Amino acid sequence: MLAILQEATSVIKETVSEEKTLSIYKLIMDGGVGGQIIIAILLLLLAVAFYIYFERFFAIKAASKSDKNFMNQIRDHVSNGKLDSAKVLCAQVNSPASRLIEKGISRIGKPLEDINTAIENAGRLEIYELEKNVPVLATIAGAGPMIGFLGTVIGMIVAIHEIANAGGQIDIKMLSDGLYTAMTTTVAGLIVGIISYIQYNHLVVRTNKVVYEMEAKSVEFLDLLNEPI
Repeated sequence: MLAILQEATSVIKETVSEEKTLSIYKLIMDGGVGGQIIIAILLLLLAVAFYIYFERFFAIKAASKSDKNFMNQIRDHVSNGKLDSAKVLCAQVNSPASRLIEKGISRIGKPLEDINTAIENAGRLEIYELEKNVPVLATIAGAGPMIGFLGTVIGMIVAIHEIANAGGQIDIKMLSDGLYTAMTTTVAGLIVGIISYIQYNHLVVRTNKVVYEMEAKSVEFLDLLNEPI
């Protein structure tokens, strides 16, 4: 009798354990073609978001490196009339700020307004290169949750359609499976959106830091040209 009770208790525990186990893979596979397509799109967007983030992160990190003595050396070269040496130094540093300074050095001898315009135009190009593909992250951050919600709506429609085909009799299991599947796409969309949003804002902050450094060095260079000889 004791053995039978122990066996029955074991069966009940296994049943409860199986009921509490939630397989994301099973939910996706049972969600129909529509739900699987939505999840596949979200996974693709997540992969694109990670690729853009790491590619831009390392590019911006490389651009943010600066030599504290760079402007002092530029000042010495320009003051001594060694413009070619100043250009060589800019090429060796090879940063957004140094490329702006090189553009300004190549315009020395022309009116200060022309030099300032040349630096501003070069700065716009440098900012464009820094921000390349970053807006895509913002698009993914906004589109991810909406695509997930689309999957939710599709899942709800499929669940209601299956209930209607069952003759109007509400099958709790059928309804719960449909709701689980519908919510899975929403969760996936939110995860993609949150991750992309954090990545986008982090890149924006790092990009702004480089832009501020470019502006500071450009102003310092223009002040150098305004100094009396």
